[in-house]
Amino acid sequence: MTDHQLEVIGGVDTHADTHTAVVIDEVGRMLGHRQFPTTVAGYRSLLAWVSEHGGVRAIGIEGTGSYGVGLARYLRAQGVHVVEVDRQNRKMRRQRGKSDPIDAEAAARAVLAGTATTTPKTRDGQVEAIRVIRAARATAVKSRTAAMNALIGMVRTAPEPLRTQLLDLRKTALIMTAAALRPGLNRSDPIAATKTALRRLARRIIDLDREIREADVDLQVLLTQAAPRLMELPGVGPDVAAQLLITAGDNPERIRDERAFAALCGVSPIPASSGRTDRHRLNRGGDRMANRALYIVAINRMRNHGETLKYVARRREQGLSSRDISRCLKRYIARQVYPLILESLRIRPPSSTALAGL
Repeated sequence: MTDHQLEVIGGVDTHADTHTAVVIDEVGRMLGHRQFPTTVAGYRSLLAWVSEHGGVRAIGIEGTGSYGVGLARYLRAQGVHVVEVDRQNRKMRRQRGKSDPIDAEAAARAVLAGTATTTPKTRDGQVEAIRVIRAARATAVKSRTAAMNALIGMVRTAPEPLRTQLLDLRKTALIMTAAALRPGLNRSDPIAATKTALRRLARRIIDLDREIREADVDLQVLLTQAAPRLMELPGVGPDVAAQLLITAGDNPERIRDERAFAALCGVSPIPASSGRTDRHRLNRGGDRMANRALYIVAINRMRNHGETLKYVARRREQGLSSRDISRCLKRYIARQVYPLILESLRIRPPSSTALAGL
C-alpha cells in the first residue's frame, strides 16, 4: 500500500503559544511529531504536515474550548473531522509520564480506539454571542460583590465620625452617600484617605451596576431572538435559558438525542447494579452549570407551578423524598427543553424525541 492510500489520525496537545501534533497510522504506529505556532500560518502548516503522511481520517484535539478553539475552527473550515479529546486521567499519566508529544499521541490514540467521539462546539453563532455577553456579565457581578464587601468592611473600620455617619445606611444609600464624599486634598489625613477610598469603591460599584444592566438588556434581546419558546416555559428565565443554550452550543446536532442531552446535563440515572441488586445512582458528571440550571427550574416549579405541585403530591404518596422528586423533575425538564433548543437553532429533533407528560 502506497503512502497516499494510507489513512492517518492526528492528535494535538494545545497551549497558548504552540501546538504539538502527532500522527499515527491505522494500526497505531507513530509516524512523527512536530510543534507549530498558534497562528493561521501555523494551523495551515500543521494540516499540511499531517496530510503528508496520508489521507486524514480525523484529528483529535485536547482543549477545543480554550487554547485549541482557533485550530478546531480552521480545521473544520478545511473539511477535516475534528474530535474533542479529554486529557489523560491520572493513572495513565503516572504510568506514561507527561510531555506535549505524549499528550498529543494519547489524543490520537483515543480517536483511533473510539474512546474519544465528541464533536466540539463550533462557537460561531448566536449561542457564542450569548456566551461571551454572559461571561462578561459574570465577571462584572463578581467584581461588584468584591467591591461591595470591601466598601462595607472599610466603613466598619473607618475613623470617627465617618464611621458613625455611614454605618447604619442601607446598601443603596451607602453607595450613593460614599460616591458623593468630598475627601479634601490632604491625603495624609486618615479621614480624607478613607473618604477617597470609599468614594472610589462606591463609584466602581455604580459603574459595574450600569455594566450589568446593559448586559441584561443585551441578553434579553439575544434570547428573545434565539429562543422565545424556551423562555416561555415555566421556571425558565434568561439566566437558565442562556446556560442551556450554551451547554448545547451552536451545533446541538452533535447531541444525538434527548437522552444524550440529559447525560450532558448530568441528570440521567447511572446504572449501579451488581449481582441480585438492581438499582441506579445519581449522575455526578456532565455540565454542572447546566445541572444547576435544571435544578433552578425544578425548584421553581415545585413551589409555584400547579401541574408540578400535583405531581409532587402524587410522588410523595409513593414514598419519594423531595430530593428524589427534584431529580425526576430535572430529567423530565431536560426531555422538555431539548427539542426547544433544537428549534431555537432551526434544527429538527430526531423523530424518536417526544415530550412526555408528568
